[in-house]
Amino acid sequence: MTRNDLPRRDQVIELLRGRDRALHAREMAEQLGVPEGAYLRFLELLSDMTMDRAIRALPGQRFRPPAGPSSASREGVISVHPRGFAFVSSTGFADDVYIPENAVGGAMHGDLVRVRVLARTRRGIEGWVETVLERAVLRVQGVLRRRGSSAWLEPDDARVRGPVVIEDAGDARDGLAAVVQLTRYPESRDENPEGELVAVLGEPGDPVVEMKKVLVRERIDEDFPVEAEAEAAGFPERWSDDQLGARRDLRDVDLITIDPDDARDHDDAIFVRAHETGFDAWVAIADVAQYVTQGSALDGEARRRAFSVYLPDRAVPMLPRRLSSDLCSLREGVDRLCLAVRFELDRKGVVRSSEIVEGVMRSRARLTYTGIARAMGWSEPDAGDVPLELEVLRVVKDADRLAGVLRRRRLRRGALDLQVPEPRVELDDAGAPIDVVRRAQDPGVRRAYGLIEELMIAANEAVAAWVGSRGLGTIYRVHAPPDEMKLERLVEMCGALDIAFSIEDAADPKRLSTFLGEVASHPLAEIIGMLTLRSLKQATYDSVNIGHFGLASTAYVHFTSPIRRYPDLQVHRFIKGELRGEARADETALREIATHCTRRERAVVAVEREVVDLYRALLMRGRIGSVLEGKVVDIDEGRIVVALNRPFVDVRVPMDRMGGKGFEATEDGLRAVDSRSGETVKLGEPMWVEVESVSLERRSVLGRRTWENKKRGTKRNALGIPGRPRKARRNEAKSGQKKKRR
Repeated sequence: MTRNDLPRRDQVIELLRGRDRALHAREMAEQLGVPEGAYLRFLELLSDMTMDRAIRALPGQRFRPPAGPSSASREGVISVHPRGFAFVSSTGFADDVYIPENAVGGAMHGDLVRVRVLARTRRGIEGWVETVLERAVLRVQGVLRRRGSSAWLEPDDARVRGPVVIEDAGDARDGLAAVVQLTRYPESRDENPEGELVAVLGEPGDPVVEMKKVLVRERIDEDFPVEAEAEAAGFPERWSDDQLGARRDLRDVDLITIDPDDARDHDDAIFVRAHETGFDAWVAIADVAQYVTQGSALDGEARRRAFSVYLPDRAVPMLPRRLSSDLCSLREGVDRLCLAVRFELDRKGVVRSSEIVEGVMRSRARLTYTGIARAMGWSEPDAGDVPLELEVLRVVKDADRLAGVLRRRRLRRGALDLQVPEPRVELDDAGAPIDVVRRAQDPGVRRAYGLIEELMIAANEAVAAWVGSRGLGTIYRVHAPPDEMKLERLVEMCGALDIAFSIEDAADPKRLSTFLGEVASHPLAEIIGMLTLRSLKQATYDSVNIGHFGLASTAYVHFTSPIRRYPDLQVHRFIKGELRGEARADETALREIATHCTRRERAVVAVEREVVDLYRALLMRGRIGSVLEGKVVDIDEGRIVVALNRPFVDVRVPMDRMGGKGFEATEDGLRAVDSRSGETVKLGEPMWVEVESVSLERRSVLGRRTWENKKRGTKRNALGIPGRPRKARRNEAKSGQKKKRR
């Protein structure tokens, strides 16, 4: 009996919805074409759907459709789980649609789809894929396989449907790493995609090959088209006074740039002056739109890339370096074109007035987060630091005061302050990883970074308010509220960690923000931050403003990074068009750009994470056999994930490598319990693991739990590896003493 003997869940619901009376199971089986041999399986399906509240059971094996709203359609991006089921997230809706495995149809991970919403079940809102509107996966990476005249690709990513049938593999050898361009997509859940070879890269597991796979798959090219490079080379080094036209001259304003130590471009500058009644502030952003015009070769390539890509060893810019690192970079002492926001704030951080101008500026100083932290005494001083000029020092002090006011105001209104660590890969001179640490651990550097972050948020909100007050169409940065079921799980997880938290706290942004502030110093703050982040929806770009839940902002745009983000460049164009009285953007075009940028952003973020995980795995190849301490950060059916303290790397521990007689994860994902002894491992608990194997292809590190967390008093040697338990050492000592007596 095959799974095709049974109808899909959506077909069952559609049949019931089309009747004004309850239907008997036999009648339903006949109308749905269920074979007699599959009838008992069909009854099991109806029972499962009843338990899920997808349908209602009546006495006498009769069934009716679920109570609630009638069917409706949505469009959104589908995220496929490796086990086959999926979720579809839609802009403008707080809750995702759960898609059972047999209702995914021909959709693939990341596709833009239209789904039919059928019912609310215990999994949330459930539906099925009606049609695929736009394909997301164009290229697939994996391992080439050959048997006789047949060839196919086994995808590395378990979420991508495979195998991918290859029509002509030429003389490519079996077992090599390869990338395939899809030429035919599946139309049903039982079909596989087809494709043609784009590149055969070499042996899987080779670091160079693994890096190439990722970049080729996502078409991340360091080289730009000849036409785009030619346009960039054609711009003058300086603009004449006639060319500057009516731009506001801001060269007498002491604007400064503050960036990371290794920043390759500088697209934002600030100026703040405090006075008795409040603050005057400028945020000036490089006027990239003056160079990258609509329909140009530069614009076409910028739109295709949509974002710069930041890798541990280099950055792949959205724009040619002639623009990103030179003409559009706000270099110290050099005249640069800018689009600037000026706003006046009272002492409580409330914006009293604002304006946006096209200007020309000259950066007074190029500063770094580390340099600011040391110069201001926020971090340990460095003998090599140069004191800041008096005027620059005053700007930094006033900016820090304003940033503190803005931050307190933002948190009071309900903005979330999540304590989620980010990995930073440290490389040697040859580009090999030597360590992975948590980013921005120095409190002084974090304070300097927060100074800029608060002013950029304020500028983005001021621009959003300016756009909204004029009824100007634009691309908003939106963040929908989380759905109730995910919040309930967050509350359950906090309860399991013995942290007081209620559903009322989770559903209200102000209470949630207050809660996060209260637990910021908790030993499990990182775990709580990760759990909270998982309960939230992803921020997206949209032409419709639904607000930004994470920032507790009623209107928000991305305005401050047009060098590295295409949505910011578009916002600049809309503003400049409004200032010049030009025609406004078409709503359909706005929606298309927003959708493209959202999808491209997710692809770029996935690449950056994947490459970091590749470097993490590469580092751990030299640590196989090491026993290291970490914290449990995730638990599911098959494994426990332990985040090591140092290096900051995730180790996957399969349940059968946990020791004991057989650990199993609880349904809520909060614990793993040994079925024989009852021993429980909780989320957030410390754990010692031994690194057993590393897979560069899967970007994963596997390990086993050691007995270290069961035995107290275990000492570690100079390498940090646990020794034997005290009891064992005492027994050996006694044995040695007896031998001496003999």
